[in-house]
Amino acid sequence: MELRDIEIFLTLAEELHFGRTAERLHVSAPRVSQAIAKQERRIGAPLFERTSRRVTLTPLGEQLRADLEAGYRRILEGVESAASTARAARETLTFGVMGPLWQELAPVTALFRARNPHVDLRMREVRIDEPFRLLREGEVDVALLWLPVEEKDLAVGPVTFTEPIVLAVGRTHPLATRSSVSVAELADENVLPSGLPVPDYWEDAVSPVPRSEPDRGGATPTREEVLWRVMSGDGVAVACAQGIRYLERSDVAYVPLDERPVLRWGLVRRAGPIPPLVAEFSQVAAELGPLALTLDLEAAGSSGRV
Repeated sequence: MELRDIEIFLTLAEELHFGRTAERLHVSAPRVSQAIAKQERRIGAPLFERTSRRVTLTPLGEQLRADLEAGYRRILEGVESAASTARAARETLTFGVMGPLWQELAPVTALFRARNPHVDLRMREVRIDEPFRLLREGEVDVALLWLPVEEKDLAVGPVTFTEPIVLAVGRTHPLATRSSVSVAELADENVLPSGLPVPDYWEDAVSPVPRSEPDRGGATPTREEVLWRVMSGDGVAVACAQGIRYLERSDVAYVPLDERPVLRWGLVRRAGPIPPLVAEFSQVAAELGPLALTLDLEAAGSSGRV
């Protein structure tokens, strides 16, 4: 007797109604009737008494129910126990990433999953104003972060991702129509800070030129305030490819820099022995990378947009 047929028999013995049994097991009523008829032919005697008004178990049906029920429950418990053990044996790797960059890591995560089907891969968003907190608190095992990372309690793995750094200017700025601009030409420009709440060494990494001195007594501007000043013609700023791809502004033009500077991103973990899954994730990233977020910079020179 197949396990499904046993399940149908025991359910009908409990419900004593073909329609409710079919509904409960998500099968058709004829499927229930066929299964019971098959069992009765195999045993050689009726298991149920059927009338137009009711269904009852025969004495033989009562006996079969008693014999099958305990064994069936033990089978279900055994299967659930095995599944529970398998779930407990699964490992988990949690990686952190800023904003939408998880989309750019798709080749890495896809290959890691293919090689490690027993691992649950999870993602947490890293806030730019507290980029190291999730790592330090153990909420992520590894994170994709700007380089360099100059934190003594953190270790840097392979460079995983690069993106172009370009110049952001207002649409009416004289540089907006240029095909490209050299870093040296920016000496006469008011180069604004990024406006991002990041460590100073990250600010230096994203800006290929010295930034203008902030207004005395003035607060550090936010990114939106910087973009407003750029649009207004009060200065220029640098921008990265991901920001342009996912948050492009119609009132700002992006111009390539002759030197083609890039911002590098790497996998960062807590210092100390590297956990096996973090090592495997890093190995996959090293094999595939560094991935590059590319933009049509030549088209940007003619259109003023990247």
